[in-house]
Amino acid sequence: MTTSRTLILIPARMAATRLPGKPLLDIAGAPMIVQVWRRAVAAGLGRVAVATDAPAIAEAVTAHGGEVVMTRPDHPSGSDRIFEALQTLDPKRELDAVINLQGDFPTIAPEQIGAALAPLDDPAVDIATLAAEIHTEEEATNPNVVKVVGSPLGPDRLRALYFTRATAPWGDGPRYHHIGLYAYRRAALERFVALPPSPLEQREKLEQLRALEAGMRIDVGIVDTVPRGVDTPADLETARRALGG
Repeated sequence: MTTSRTLILIPARMAATRLPGKPLLDIAGAPMIVQVWRRAVAAGLGRVAVATDAPAIAEAVTAHGGEVVMTRPDHPSGSDRIFEALQTLDPKRELDAVINLQGDFPTIAPEQIGAALAPLDDPAVDIATLAAEIHTEEEATNPNVVKVVGSPLGPDRLRALYFTRATAPWGDGPRYHHIGLYAYRRAALERFVALPPSPLEQREKLEQLRALEAGMRIDVGIVDTVPRGVDTPADLETARRALGG
């Protein structure tokens, strides 16, 4: 996948209830959304922009030299928000791939962002994402940890068969913690956002099941660690310690 034809989009909004104003909370001297933007730029994969409906987020990003796309406030998901941003930034349809990077991953390693793009080198793959092996029982049984069940394609690649909040698959062997970072072929993102929510998506509350139920192929790159999202005050303190501030 040619990185010059790749766009990294970071959807961000102010609606978090557990951490009000989450994207603008300070981590090591900069707002969290800026820390995520910096890691996306460091990945060296192509153009990076933040997609938001909040003027305060836009101001924070542009003050640090970042690019922002203003989007509608009524999007039901980050995927819909990045699709609007893609249409705004690339009306001539010159880009091949779009990476959807969550705005609450301030400690993600830039190389992990690149790992999410790698499976698209296979032309049969529509969407790529990441996972890391689960090593604790608490992680395996926690419904807030999404597990990916897949067929191994090599030492660091799965073809996704299912995503679930349950402990799966059954029996001995590795289980994998899904990381919510996606790389879409442009055509795959267009198809995905046009699909209605699917039955399993609604049951599991997992958007990616819509793609699998529609017959789209999702491959998963296996990485060593899970970048921790920031959802609680404790997560915020962990991120601050990790980034030295």
